[in-house]
Amino acid sequence: MDRLVLSDAAWKRMAPLIIGRPDQKGSTGRDNRMFVEGVLWIVRTGSPWRDLPEVFGDWNSVFRRFSRWSI
Repeated sequence: MDRLVLSDAAWKRMAPLIIGRPDQKGSTGRDNRMFVEGVLWIVRTGSPWRDLPEVFGDWNSVFRRFSRWSI
């Protein structure tokens, strides 16, 4: 995907705050930035999760992670 929402500078500031980093116990996200970008894509477009482009990962995996993350 050519157009992402987060600038590199914004991601650099946000990355240490994301749950699922390699330095934490438990499972880690495959690509935390693409997860956040995927959530932002859903919010921006208002599309259903099933329409999430595959570049962000499997829609169901992103949705489940978002569901756990938002509790």
